[in-house]
Amino acid sequence: MTTLVSTTDTVTRDALAVLQPGFTGTTAPDWLLRRVGEGLASVGLFGRNITSPEQLTALTARLRAERDDVLVAIDEEGGDVTRLEVTHGSSFPGNFALGSVDDVHLTRAVAQELGRRLAECGVNLNWAPSADVNSNPGNPVIGVRSFGADTRLAARHTAAYIEGLQAAGVAACTKHFPGHGDTAVDSHLAMPRIDVDLDTLHARELVPFRAAIAAGSKSVMSAHILLPALDPDRPATLSPQILTGLLRQELGYDGLIVTDAVEMDAIAGAYGIERGSVLALAAGADAICVGGGLADEETVLRLRDALVAAVRSGELTEERLADAAARVRALASWTQRVRGDIRESGAAVQEGTAPGTGVSADIGLVAARRAVRVTGSGDRLTEAAYVASFGAEANIAVGDETPWGIAAELERILPGTGTDTYTAGTTGAVDAILAAAGERRIVAVVRDEHRHAWMGAALDALLAARPETVVVEMGLPQSDPRGALYVATHGAARVCGQAAAEALTGTKS
Repeated sequence: MTTLVSTTDTVTRDALAVLQPGFTGTTAPDWLLRRVGEGLASVGLFGRNITSPEQLTALTARLRAERDDVLVAIDEEGGDVTRLEVTHGSSFPGNFALGSVDDVHLTRAVAQELGRRLAECGVNLNWAPSADVNSNPGNPVIGVRSFGADTRLAARHTAAYIEGLQAAGVAACTKHFPGHGDTAVDSHLAMPRIDVDLDTLHARELVPFRAAIAAGSKSVMSAHILLPALDPDRPATLSPQILTGLLRQELGYDGLIVTDAVEMDAIAGAYGIERGSVLALAAGADAICVGGGLADEETVLRLRDALVAAVRSGELTEERLADAAARVRALASWTQRVRGDIRESGAAVQEGTAPGTGVSADIGLVAARRAVRVTGSGDRLTEAAYVASFGAEANIAVGDETPWGIAAELERILPGTGTDTYTAGTTGAVDAILAAAGERRIVAVVRDEHRHAWMGAALDALLAARPETVVVEMGLPQSDPRGALYVATHGAARVCGQAAAEALTGTKS
C-alpha cells in the first residue's frame, strides 16, 4: 500500500497514536508489532484474542516488548459483557446487579478486584463503566449494563466503580457520553436519536457523567447518538458542540475522549470510517476505537492516512491532532506511574483476599448473591429439575458466544437436572418442555421477557399447565413477578447463575 508520507513523519506518528485498533488471533501479528514500533500507542482486545489469563499476560508482554507504555484496552464491563471470561461467563456481576444492591462500597470493591485481574494480565485501559441511565426499559443495547433507571443511583455507582478500577492501576473509560439509556435503537446497527430537551438531558443523562468527572475518570467514551437539543446535525461522536462545547468547556473535562467503535453502522453507514474518524478528531475526540469488526492492517493504514490527508488539506489542524496524541501518551504515562506506585506500596496480603487489595478474592460471587431477589410462596428445589431456557439473540456488545443461564450451576447441586434452549422459532415449545420435564419441576429461565412477546406467551402457557414452575429472570425483572417462585438475578453473568441456583436450593455450591 502506498503511504502518504514517511512513517517517521511527526504527523504520521500522531495519526497512529490516536488509533485504538484490534486484531485477530491470540498472539500479536507482525504487522501490529511493527506499527506499535512506529508510533501506534494503543491496542484493543476482544474475546477472540483471549483464551486464558496466562495467554493474555504473554500477549500483553509481547506488545510491551515493542513499546513499554502501550495502552492495552479491553471492553470488560463484567456481567453480561465480558472478554476476559468470554468462554464461560464472568466472575463478576454487572452494573444492574450492583445497582440493585446499592452499596457503593461493594461496587468499589468489585471494580477494584476486576481491575486487579486485568492489571495482572497487562491490561491498563478498560472501556467501562457504562454510566447510562436506563430510562427506557425497552432499550435493546443497554439494559443490565446500566446501574439502573435512577439517575442519582447511577451517578454514585459510576463514581464508585471508577474509583475502584483506577485504584487497581487500570484507567476507566466512562461511556456512552452523553448517555445511551433513552434509546430504542442499537448504534451498532443504526443511528439512535434522543428527542428530549436540554433540561432533561442535564437533569438525567449528564448527572452520572458529572459524577465520573468528579471521580477522576481518566477517559470518556462518546456515543454515536443524535441529540437534536445539543446538535441537530451530527451524532455526539462527531459533534464539536457536544465533545468540545459540552464535555470540555461546560463540564470541564480534561482527560482522554475515546470514540465508540467507528465501524458501528451509526458512523460507518452514514459517514464511512475514514470520514467519521476525521470528523471525530476535529470535533474534539482524542482516540479512535476501531477493531471490533475491522481488525486488520489495511484498516489501520486507511485511517492513519485519512488523518494525515486531513491535516495536509487543512480540514484537521496539526495542532488538534498533536493535542489528541499528547492526551493518549499522557494516559499511557499515568498507567505506568500508578502501577509502579501500587507495586511499591507493598500492601499486605490478608487471608482470603486478593493480593495487595484487602478485597475478598470472591467478591464477585458475594455481590451476585446479594443481588438475587426471590419472591413467591413455592417450595425450594430439593430434587433434580428441568431447566427450559428461553433464548433470544444477544446484542452485539454482549455477543452470543458467552454462555448464560443456571442449568450448569443447578446440575452441580442437583445431579440429574436437564436442560434445553427454546427460541422464538421453536415449534411446539411448551409441549416439548412438558414432555422433556416429565415429573421433574420446571425452571423457566428468561432474559428480558418484557422485550420478547413470544417469551411471555410461552410462560403464560407453561404456568397454566404447571403452576409450580419456577421463573428465573436474568435481565430486567418484571414489576409483576409470576411463578411459584420468581428469581431476579439482575444480570446473566456466570456468578449470577450460581447465586440463583444457590437461592433456589438453599445450598451454597
